[in-house]
Amino acid sequence: MKKIITNIVAIFTLLLLVNCQEDDFSFGTIDTPLNLKVTAEIIGKTALAPNGDGSGKIKFTTVADNAISYKYVFSDGTSTNAPSGTFLKTFTKPGVNTYTVTVLASGKAGVTSNTTLEITVFSSFKDEEAVQFLTGGSSKKWYWAQTEKGHLGVGPNVPWSDPDFGTKNYYPDFYAAAVNEKSATCLYNSVMTFSLTGDQLKFNLDNQGQTFYNGAIKGGDDACYDLNTTGDKVATLSPSESFVTMNPDHLTQTRGTMINIADGGFMGYFVGASSYEILSITENRMVVRAVMPGNTFLAWYHIFTTTPPGGATTPAVDYTVLKWSDEFNVDGAPDPAKWAYDLGAGGWGNSEAQTYTNAAENVIVQGGNLKITAKKAGSGYTSTRLKSENKFEFTYGKIEVRAKLPTGAGTWPAIWMLGQDYATNTWPGCGEIDIMEQKGSHPNVIYGTLHYPGRSGGSADGKTTTIANSETEFHVYKAIWSPASVNIYVDDKLFHTVLNTSSLPFNKDFFLILNVAMGGTFGGAIDAAFTQSSMEIDYVRVYQ
Repeated sequence: MKKIITNIVAIFTLLLLVNCQEDDFSFGTIDTPLNLKVTAEIIGKTALAPNGDGSGKIKFTTVADNAISYKYVFSDGTSTNAPSGTFLKTFTKPGVNTYTVTVLASGKAGVTSNTTLEITVFSSFKDEEAVQFLTGGSSKKWYWAQTEKGHLGVGPNVPWSDPDFGTKNYYPDFYAAAVNEKSATCLYNSVMTFSLTGDQLKFNLDNQGQTFYNGAIKGGDDACYDLNTTGDKVATLSPSESFVTMNPDHLTQTRGTMINIADGGFMGYFVGASSYEILSITENRMVVRAVMPGNTFLAWYHIFTTTPPGGATTPAVDYTVLKWSDEFNVDGAPDPAKWAYDLGAGGWGNSEAQTYTNAAENVIVQGGNLKITAKKAGSGYTSTRLKSENKFEFTYGKIEVRAKLPTGAGTWPAIWMLGQDYATNTWPGCGEIDIMEQKGSHPNVIYGTLHYPGRSGGSADGKTTTIANSETEFHVYKAIWSPASVNIYVDDKLFHTVLNTSSLPFNKDFFLILNVAMGGTFGGAIDAAFTQSSMEIDYVRVYQ
């Protein structure tokens, strides 16, 4: 009690001394910024391309006498502080567009000068599919995928050539959160909404008043702090230039599209970043990667879902009545009432190396599994291609195939469907749905792809996902095909969605095909030591 009284007396004396002094609130000399000059360098500008090279990039440089910092305000709804006056802006609206740019130069005591200019720039970048997935065409809410391992994680952000960490720069190698690991924090309270207002993408974070901060930001452990994040922020998409996009297998590791959120916006976990690289996205699942500004060696990974915590996880469209199946429980040749064969060689339109046969050495039901075996035969190869054409054809449904894939560079296993009118409606007009393909030279990378007019062959509508042990363990490869969409899964994990419309060839009968090809435009070079390997299938089931 004595100490408290003594301190109070000391404070009172100090206040008297302060109040007896002459008031002096001067800020020193206040100099208004003068001679404000702005230059705008359009990247890639030439006589033939006066609005730039399509990157949408403009380098702004501002100088002024007496200025200590600068700010740019753009008519696309974004703004940025640029203390040095130099800023590289990427405009992402497709086409040739004119923007108003306001530049503010700040001097001492917050005194500012400003100027306005108009610039015209060309941007060729667009990712309309990503916008559709993000917003559903109008507005869509996203949540942390807290029941999925690795929904929050961190890994190295280094070039592929880095001898220690380079090949790990596209996934959370250092740390991946366990299921519901952060349930005691405020992390899972965040609801992120992407919406469209005209052609402008917007982002809103409802964090219920608290945000989960990375410990390095506040100096300590990760923890929740009060933060008001209300209000829509402008979001733009731009091409990624990350280390991942420079990897040899970048097409299987990233979408290559950045989400840029204006005014310091962020996606639920605060690491100081406002730009997120989309690694993958479907209509109900998204994986993003953000580089931590304060430590660019680290990249943070987030997985989001459109399913609210505790909500239903079944897809909006499903089929549950088993209409057709083969369980492969009778040893011998495949059931002729269910399967026919494509026979012969000729490359099959893809420069493939195999000859298809119906010989038992290439196809047999044995021990409860169908085995399709690709074999070295002299200077060539043999294999089998089974099809349900004229045996079972159907429109819409859920297709499930439990399979273990072959090994060896050059092998090309496939589980797919072809439009039954292919003879009169030449491919790709007939449509093709590839539920599963794998290159033997890249095991565990699973391709899901749709081919149709305008999106076929090398420019087909496809995505990939990476799984474990595709060649040593069985996995369920699945498609749910409806009038609204075609969704492709591995082990119930959705990794590719194509929105179906009346203009696409996915509203009529298709039939199933199972085969193992060798080499070709997709399979690639065949291992000289290859002798034989099999795709084993436990069952094929179609629900409607």
